[in-house]
Amino acid sequence: MTTDHESALDLDAYLARIGWTGERLPTVEVLRSVHRAHALGIPFENLDPVLGSAPSLTLADLEAKLVRGERGGYCYEQNTLLAAALTALGFKITLLCARVLLGAAPGEVRPRTHMLMRAEVPGESTPHLADVGFGAGSSLLEPIPLVADAELHDAPRRHRLVHAPHDGPLELWKLQTHTPDGEWEDQYAFTLEPFEAPDYEVINWHIATNPRSPFQHLLYVQRTTPEVHLALVGRRLVETAPDGTRNERELTDGDEALRVLASDFGIRLPEGTRLPG
Repeated sequence: MTTDHESALDLDAYLARIGWTGERLPTVEVLRSVHRAHALGIPFENLDPVLGSAPSLTLADLEAKLVRGERGGYCYEQNTLLAAALTALGFKITLLCARVLLGAAPGEVRPRTHMLMRAEVPGESTPHLADVGFGAGSSLLEPIPLVADAELHDAPRRHRLVHAPHDGPLELWKLQTHTPDGEWEDQYAFTLEPFEAPDYEVINWHIATNPRSPFQHLLYVQRTTPEVHLALVGRRLVETAPDGTRNERELTDGDEALRVLASDFGIRLPEGTRLPG
């Protein structure tokens, strides 16, 4: 991972934010536990684009927002922060970019816009895919070994990586999740081509400001706890239990949404904030 900001990370504050305590060594167990703690500790949200701005990806701003500011973020923010933390802990990180397949229509080709990373553990021959920024109830809770067809039981979820045919020179990987009806569902596809921080600056600006981007005009907020997965999409609040049981309700207005963001998601916006729509 190459970034000008990694040395500025307050690792103590980050680990306190995600509630992680342990021996700070670059081991597989530390990778798994820090990843899970982050996934459960910092909510996914795209409030900045919905409110009219592209979020900063500088580490100082991410620390102020996600670590100290009672906020969350979307994939570029979440995974930039995690990558800096893992680098500080001694892991070798390579940033990657994926093409989201979840929800795509048959034959639809989306651009590669999702940030994720390859994490190498010193002394271990098998690297892992790490990703705390997918923002879905099917996202990874723990990193998954980069091994084709091997399953990960990141309870209560199940994932696997498979190879897929394509025309490029690099192997194409697909992350899949096991659905309640027993099927494997594609989440996204990626190669191991490295991406750099300036690449995500361009992609982040496009996703946050392009009027055709759903993240620019529709609220997406997710929070996972050991007991429930919460999702707020627009004004629809969905609670999903580990067994797949769902409860849904429509929030009345922006004021109720702000209250739910604070009480249920732990996201507090500045006094006077008004949500559009």
